[in-house]
Amino acid sequence: MPTRRQVLALGAVGVFRIGQGLAWSQTAPAGPAAAQRALYLQPLGEALPDADVAIVRLALREIYGLDVRSLPRVDLPSSAYYARGQRYRAETLLSFLAPRLPADGLRILGLTAVDISTTKGKVYDWGILGLGSLDGSAGVLSAFRCHKKSRGPQHARERLAKVAVHEIGHTLGLDHCRRRGCLMEDAEGSVRTTDREYDLCELCRGQLAQAGHRLPSTPALPWPRP
Repeated sequence: MPTRRQVLALGAVGVFRIGQGLAWSQTAPAGPAAAQRALYLQPLGEALPDADVAIVRLALREIYGLDVRSLPRVDLPSSAYYARGQRYRAETLLSFLAPRLPADGLRILGLTAVDISTTKGKVYDWGILGLGSLDGSAGVLSAFRCHKKSRGPQHARERLAKVAVHEIGHTLGLDHCRRRGCLMEDAEGSVRTTDREYDLCELCRGQLAQAGHRLPSTPALPWPRP
């Protein structure tokens, strides 16, 4: 199992929604050659609807032009379950996901409907939206908090897809964006900011273009304009 230092990088560029406890590192390859490799989605558990996986896959493909593939659904590992908090430990899920990355994979992103947690400061069982490993190869997102004060299942899954876009943006080299409504905007601990987000802004798109990433010019975004 990775140590906390290996998992959390709260001072790094990859930090996202610090209040939720989610962080990615920029140390993994992020150039044009890396972008041509496949991004794998790993559904975890039976509770996550297929529609959630489908919208995440569609969003990542449309915005980044990535080859996004879904792996067969697998059960959540019992070793990750924290009975006292009645949720799953994110670090253990990362250890479970990392060796499941296929040889042609750039990243593996676990998706689950159950609540997940990590340790934050003196709080051992801190509920989070997601977590990423320091080397950037594995991450896990939970749809659980996307449902908080949502307008319904479709709204919650749109939030999840936007979070996934934001996270993959970090792995491709994007920092938080100061432009309100950009998908790379810093949420400052709340998933509700995704409700005003729509697409990557021109600045973020330009940064990716300079890095050699060719983004679709007219993506068919799977959510309405705010």
